[in-house]
Parts: sequence; structure tokens; C-alpha cells
Amino acid sequence: MAVQLDSDEPRLFQTGEHACGYFPERRARDLVLDPHDTRLDALYPLALRWGFRRSGNLVYRPHCLGCHACVPVRIPVAQHTPDRSQRRCLARNDDLDCRVLPAERTDEQFALYRRYLAARHLRGGMDDHGPIEFDQFLIGDWSQGRFLEIRAPGDPGQRGRLLAVAVTDVTANGLSAVYTFFDPDLPQRGLGTYAILQQIAWARRSGLPHLYLGYWIEGHRKMDYKRRYRPLEYFDGRHWTTAAP
Repeated sequence: MAVQLDSDEPRLFQTGEHACGYFPERRARDLVLDPHDTRLDALYPLALRWGFRRSGNLVYRPHCLGCHACVPVRIPVAQHTPDRSQRRCLARNDDLDCRVLPAERTDEQFALYRRYLAARHLRGGMDDHGPIEFDQFLIGDWSQGRFLEIRAPGDPGQRGRLLAVAVTDVTANGLSAVYTFFDPDLPQRGLGTYAILQQIAWARRSGLPHLYLGYWIEGHRKMDYKRRYRPLEYFDGRHWTTAAP
């Protein structure tokens, strides 16, 4: 179902119902910007401000009947101060090397991605992802994405072992944390937290105002962690506010 706004304005499509990725007993649907619109790269920064998210070439926002659990959130990076746990995470990983690279898949990255999925999302619908699915999901055709690689210390002149990759979109309105995968055998390092803290630092160095974190879901064990980053701004469908829904 398409919603035509104006001949010059983007079209929105409403998907049919599908399985919810967060609550197995629920059904979900989304609003999607016309995936054939040649202006998607220009529309995407505005769409982030409207609470949308990117997955591959799709720019979408949950639009479920009777459910408003998915709340868009972002961090105003200039105001962020790490809490005690986050400061410990930074200190614990002070030996790691972080580099921002073009969003181009390598065999090393893909091998880590497969290990991460097997450990964290077994039978979650992504088990059979190959190189093509990796590119379709994380890179797409038009996004201004980058890979933030996080590596262990290496020998002089050598790169250390790849520990994590934070897939990040770069826009004029801020960075958007698309997806992060990391070594599942190093829980003590807190690599997911460290990746977000490095993205905050990256946005601040670049003079960008926000890091978009996607959707916060209150009480959901995989999504509620986003509340630990303060201050956190929430989108209510019209305005961004620091007051949680």
C-alpha cells in the first residue's frame, strides 16, 4: 500500500503484516520509503530525524497496529559523559586499535560475522547469510557507510586480530549505528559497549551532533541497554525529547 504525498515528495509504502523480530507472539508491519526513489541517499538524513532506520537499501520505521514498543533514540554526543561502567570499559580496552575504513567486505570481517551470528543469533533467520547477504544487509547500494574496525594489539608493523566491526552510516545529521558484530569469545571486554563509545567519540571529532542508535524497547533484554547512554533523546513521532516515553 503506497501513500502518495506529492509528485515531488517521497512515497511511503506500508508493508503487510510479518513476524515481529522482537516479540515472537506479535505481528509487525513497517513504513518504507520507496526503495526505487533515486534520491534515497539525500532523503536518508531527513528520514533519520523522522525516526527511520536503514537495513540494506531499505529505509523503514515500525508502524504496528496497537503497538508502539519501538522508540527511535539518539545520543547528543556533545553532552554525553560515560558512566562508571562505561569508563571501565574504555580503560579495559585502551590497548585496542580503532580505524574507520570504507564499507567493503573482507574475508576476515565475514568470518567474524559468521561466528557472531552462530553464537548470538542461532536459528534467528540469519544463519545462512553468505557474502551476498552480508553486502545486501550491511552495505547496500547507496548508503554512505563506513566500517569501524576494532583490533587487538599487533606486532610492530602488523595489524592485530580483528575483534569487532561497527557498521556506521555517515550523514550530515550525525552517525547512525547500523549493526555491530564482534568476537563472541571475549565477553569480558564489552566490545558492543566499546563500539558505541568509539562511535560517540568519532561523531564528536567530526563535529556531528548525534549518534542514532535505532530503536529502544523498554524491558527487552537485547534492546533496553540503550538507556545506559545519557543523555538519550527519544522520538515521539513529532519531536525529540530527553523524557523517556
